[in-house]
Amino acid sequence: MYHKSLFPNPPKVPESNIHHLLFNRPDQQEWTDYTLFVNVATNQRRSFREFVERVRDGATALGADIAQGGLGLSPENGEIVGILSENCLDYITLMHSLLVITVPFVPFSSYATPYEFNHANSLAQPTRIFTSPSLLPLALTSGLPADRIYLLEGESEGHTSYNQLVSSARKNDIQRVPVRHATKDTLAYMFFSSGTSGLPKVVMASHGNIACAIVVFMEYNKEISQVQASPVGNTPEGLQIDFLVVPLYHSLGLHRAILNPIRPSTIVMLPKWDIDVFLDSIPKYQIMTFVLVPSLIHQIVHHPRFKTSDLSSVKVIGCTAAYLPPQLSEQLLVGFPNVERVLGGYGLSEFTMTIALRPFPGMLNGRAKDKPGSVGILFPGVEVRIVRPDGSLAGPNEAGELFVHGAAVTLGYKGNDKATRETFVDGWVRTGDRMRIDEDGVLFFEDRAKDTLKVSGTQVSPTEIENILLAHPDKLIIDVSVAGVSGGRTSDERIPRAWVVLSSAGAALGEKEVTARLNAWVQQRLSRYKWLRGGVE
Repeated sequence: MYHKSLFPNPPKVPESNIHHLLFNRPDQQEWTDYTLFVNVATNQRRSFREFVERVRDGATALGADIAQGGLGLSPENGEIVGILSENCLDYITLMHSLLVITVPFVPFSSYATPYEFNHANSLAQPTRIFTSPSLLPLALTSGLPADRIYLLEGESEGHTSYNQLVSSARKNDIQRVPVRHATKDTLAYMFFSSGTSGLPKVVMASHGNIACAIVVFMEYNKEISQVQASPVGNTPEGLQIDFLVVPLYHSLGLHRAILNPIRPSTIVMLPKWDIDVFLDSIPKYQIMTFVLVPSLIHQIVHHPRFKTSDLSSVKVIGCTAAYLPPQLSEQLLVGFPNVERVLGGYGLSEFTMTIALRPFPGMLNGRAKDKPGSVGILFPGVEVRIVRPDGSLAGPNEAGELFVHGAAVTLGYKGNDKATRETFVDGWVRTGDRMRIDEDGVLFFEDRAKDTLKVSGTQVSPTEIENILLAHPDKLIIDVSVAGVSGGRTSDERIPRAWVVLSSAGAALGEKEVTARLNAWVQQRLSRYKWLRGGVE
């Protein structure tokens, strides 16, 4: 079955650097300056105008010629900037500065083990890295010279910070570099995804992809304004207060931070997840909206402070990155008296933006249906096909693999032509997910056909875990298969379990000792959410 979004076609996306679309729009000239970002840990605040000035000064510090006092970064020199840090204000500033000079960046997981970081580093091949003081030792294992590793905040002898670079550009009055032109295919940034199968891959997103997302979200917000009034915050500025609690290396956090200047609102940022700080911050900052993943919701509803905390300021809660069971959604709503429902949707790293979202009541003159158990209706500009195993189109309400098409389709995988050819087919993205779409254009998730798991809202590749197990130095096994089994935080979450065939060395040690050694090996090399919580058999 072929289906097109019920929304009107979005306007044509301008072919230019997205900085212009985010910060140089005519409507923004009339905006009164406002608080754009707040860091919960430091209470540091930055206004919209201050942020834009810092972005441009940062771009100058990074992109001006070395002879002028800059770093001389340019895409022509093959520069790629890695970012390894917890959430902080200059994380977002740095990303936007790099977009100005069209130097691509790649965020790394701040929870990565040394093995995971070095594998990711070998895939992305950054030429410089900006990091936090706590992660500096890990960044130094990248193989880059020490003078190519910088700090995003704080100080450390022998390493220049982003703040020092900006301050130097201002002090020396370096001529501001212009916003570089970008085409729709100019590489903007990269991030990691397991894709529809196999090991982690580096997704390449373009300026055109982000421009498409910006225009679509602006059109979607116009549709929302037709059915409900803009929220008014309980602050002197009267703006919506959004809470960013997911890490910026995750595509959800990355896109929320980049797309925020679409309309005036304040983002309160949590450097790293801490449930007590989360609960304390909601009344302190009068938080109105946030987006979570199911694993965080599970933590919240089972926390002893959940039912006693003041959560009354919250008006909108979204959940994405994984399926949210209805019973968990209902448990969450008990503690939020002014939230009517948890907004859900469906997206894909390879598509840059949301694919489907549950609509607000009354949207599209009532044609947009919100049905229980669905992931919503297609976002503006999105086309999909539901395909049977034999390649023919499925009928209404018939499950098949979802293919997605639109201007948000990314450029492919860096350095992996085979996976790119398999996933990006004639302008369509193979999602690897089994879906169905009904006669009202409402999309329902059926199953994950691809050989990846979703644990804590993050993709997990069984192949990656299998390779780690086979690489154990004691050669304890000769074969292994990893798959998901029940036992996660939610009813549909599958956690990794390994079925192994012992080698002669493993048989001599015995099953109990082999299991202990394999678990210790996995825990040493992979992040917690990839551990074999489903056991070894």
